[in-house]
Amino acid sequence: MAGGPVSETFDVRTVPKPERHPLIMAAYQKLEVGSGLILINDHEPENLKREMEAEFAEAMDWEPQSSGDEEFRALISKRAATPLPRVLADMEELNGPAEASGSVWQLQPQSRDLDANIIALSPGGEIKEHMGPGLDVLIHILDGGGTLETELTTIRLVPGQIVWLPRLSRRRFLADETQGLRYFSVHQRKQGLTITSRH
Repeated sequence: MAGGPVSETFDVRTVPKPERHPLIMAAYQKLEVGSGLILINDHEPENLKREMEAEFAEAMDWEPQSSGDEEFRALISKRAATPLPRVLADMEELNGPAEASGSVWQLQPQSRDLDANIIALSPGGEIKEHMGPGLDVLIHILDGGGTLETELTTIRLVPGQIVWLPRLSRRRFLADETQGLRYFSVHQRKQGLTITSRH
């Protein structure tokens, strides 16, 4: 959006570092579509740029204006009213056996209502028995296999299944001894699960 109207200039060189990112993010969100702000900083804020790209994608434009020993300037423009839909992951790039158990992909934007993860369990890995959170979870089995132990039954997990985990239900996941297990999990935003490997 080169040449668009600039609503404000933000010189954050005297602002304490922990306060800089929230200040600029809030100022950006208040912009009208088609306008921008000039950021002045004492260095090129690469982490801020990555954070804004993850949050707003192509709705935000970042144009460096000048850079010197004591000053970096960038025009941050608002190209769309809301963050744009976009592709976040490609399963072709995430496939393959897991060497360790854990989350191999997470939904990153901070302004979101959902949590989503791709969880990989190495062969024989497990998520120990626990009571689920106070919200419903849907999982989609992507590859590998294993079992889901519930309070009364054991469910065999195979690729293609969509499994509902009701709120507060007891569950234990155990991955196949040779193939491991990989699944996609989506739910309202919450803290993640603790995942361990079986020894």
